[in-house]
Amino acid sequence: MSATPLWTSAEAAAATAATPSGGMWEAFGVSIDSRTVQPGDLFIALEGPSHDGHDHVAGALAAGAVGALVHRLPAGVPEDAPLLLVKDTMVALQDLGVASRNRSAAHIVAVTGSVGKTGTKEMLRLVLSNQGPTHASVGSFNNHWGVPLSLARMPKGVRFAVFELGMNHAGELTPLTRMVRPHVAAITTVEAVHMEFFASTEAIADAKAEIFAGLETDGIAILPRDNRHYQRLAAAASGARILSFGSHIDATARLLDCGVDPASTAVFALLDDHPLSYRIGIPGLHWAMNSLAVLLIVKALGGDADAAAHALAGMSAPKGRGERRTVTVTGGTAELIDESYNASPVSMRAAIATLASAKPAKGARRIAVLGDMLELGPSSAALHQGLAETVETWGIDLVFTAGPLMAHLRQALPEQRRGGHADNSEALAPLVKQAVKAGDVVMVKGSAGSRMGRVVQTLAEGA
Repeated sequence: MSATPLWTSAEAAAATAATPSGGMWEAFGVSIDSRTVQPGDLFIALEGPSHDGHDHVAGALAAGAVGALVHRLPAGVPEDAPLLLVKDTMVALQDLGVASRNRSAAHIVAVTGSVGKTGTKEMLRLVLSNQGPTHASVGSFNNHWGVPLSLARMPKGVRFAVFELGMNHAGELTPLTRMVRPHVAAITTVEAVHMEFFASTEAIADAKAEIFAGLETDGIAILPRDNRHYQRLAAAASGARILSFGSHIDATARLLDCGVDPASTAVFALLDDHPLSYRIGIPGLHWAMNSLAVLLIVKALGGDADAAAHALAGMSAPKGRGERRTVTVTGGTAELIDESYNASPVSMRAAIATLASAKPAKGARRIAVLGDMLELGPSSAALHQGLAETVETWGIDLVFTAGPLMAHLRQALPEQRRGGHADNSEALAPLVKQAVKAGDVVMVKGSAGSRMGRVVQTLAEGA
């Protein structure tokens, strides 16, 4: 715990226009989940469609919270409980985040994109932490409550801060970026993700470009030069200094060569005209590409891009995004690649390509276990079916599928590549566990709503 409080009761009350009661306190953290409250936290009682944090204020205080932000008096707490009473706790959380941003002297980065947001943010966390005190969003706290919470948790004295911004509808990024007010705003890519809510990928590009609405004066935009919507994004960021990354000859950070082995990715690139050779501790071309965005951001912030490049050797995959482990199976062990956090056509193809670089034991197999990709709109069946070509191109030995959409992929696969199929991940998990043999490499991926983590859990439980 830092010696400097994150918030005093007076600061939090002033930021949220709250009426305080129960005496003064100092908070060293901010929580919206009573199950994970730490001693010294300020607990914010958010009211949602199925849970109301006010029902858990007493538990949060008992767990060590120094105070609670509420919009009604909760049951089960003493009259002298340390409370801040506001009109609406969701608005108050946003106000707390804005106040944190207003008082900060940090160099602020915001990252969005159809895929690659969290991995890019985690690479930035790693390399910037080596160059000064750094704060970054936890996990995928990138929505209407995750962004203000991440801002509210930002320590006063950090040099760098990195925020992930997410959306699946037009208009969602604008209020988030205006809270964050980044000095550097990066878009990893624009792809056919959340097509259920958009008429075209051009509309997705426009929604991603909302990130520039909050960009500070003289801010810098980092754009994917190879993306077909690059010019559209650049036009939206016309008031900013534009830097780009990709294989394109005009990219500011240009990928010249990339080699992927089972444990890492070797990169040779040009940053402006400066050659860089480095290794990332995770396999995958997509990691190489997004690492270029990371190096551009570090340089834009006045950091050491060479040191950042070499620090990427220490990168490990975030949970559910390529994390690797050894699991016990009948006859020995197998390698499990956990990509279960989420999925889209572009990230699914990248994960299949990464699986192809894995090295199973002699006579063993590369196995893909795939769940439905959601929110793809009218083209959903064709996009699932189209993965068969990727499977064939990369020579994946066996594909297990879960869900009604992945049934289209199964039908498109040749008989010899078909593993088991089930209506859902719960039913598929035992089929996969029974089929995996010693020496196999298994990759599990699907949209969050497909709950492919159940397959990962079953495999991790061992034989």
